[in-house]
Amino acid sequence: MPKLYDRVNTIRKPDWLKIRLHRTAEYAEVRRIVDEHRLHTICGSGRCPNQAECWSRRTATFMILGEICTRGCRFCATQTGRPLPPDADEPARVAESVRLMGLRHVVLTSVTRDDLPDGGAAHWAATVEAVRRESPDAAIELLIPDLDAEPALLDRVLASKPDIIGHNIETVERLTPVVRSRARYRTSLETLRYLHEQGAVTKSGLMVGLGESEKEVLQTLGDLREAGVGIVTLGQYLRPTLAHYPVAAYITPEQFEHYRLRALEMGFDYCASAPLVRSSYLAEEALKKSRNRSER
Repeated sequence: MPKLYDRVNTIRKPDWLKIRLHRTAEYAEVRRIVDEHRLHTICGSGRCPNQAECWSRRTATFMILGEICTRGCRFCATQTGRPLPPDADEPARVAESVRLMGLRHVVLTSVTRDDLPDGGAAHWAATVEAVRRESPDAAIELLIPDLDAEPALLDRVLASKPDIIGHNIETVERLTPVVRSRARYRTSLETLRYLHEQGAVTKSGLMVGLGESEKEVLQTLGDLREAGVGIVTLGQYLRPTLAHYPVAAYITPEQFEHYRLRALEMGFDYCASAPLVRSSYLAEEALKKSRNRSER
């Protein structure tokens, strides 16, 4: 990946992007469990700004199917290369860790595995089933790759009965070929539409600050809503390293609030929109509010 140096990285980030650390005893305990069970989390590999806060609340987003992705998106800090075969023991290790942490809301994500004939669908299902056996009362949320919008593969994951299933659109259509690797905007929409048509509670997220216009953000939100997505998140893109895609702008909290209100006007059940929001941040709150709205 070529190194990209730009002026925006020489100026200070605005005050609203300052991160408060919450490295408590609870954080240390979650760290111990993750390390002891040789688990991968997107909290660490994705350099999430909320890692300390979430781990201090004894929550974490587990990343399955290894830590090496077959795609090389220009916004993502996850390592790209040739992955190892899936670890058959991983579902049991994740399930045991969820039990030890006493989680009530579990988020599972993964690297993209284009090297596997089923894209990892069977491994996804096995992990959900293992977690359900160990923690039957826990809500399970998935953040899956697009699986090329193949119904048979999506059905394999859906058969494990997650409570929420999400796939991130990531950015607006114009910027998709520039910052995403192999992924297509319309394929992501097809994936989300199919999941919704099968009765799933669906979720998606996008980053802003990549050079998109307000009109493009609103168009993307409209496309997601038309595809049946009920929960959406918006957050500020933060460049992981100088080798990644440059930040075009730091979006103000006021603009994020504007996007949140517009999303709710469009009919989304729940929208989290703020500079440090990430797709799994306060995920349990999104599920609760989505259920309350659907019951009205």
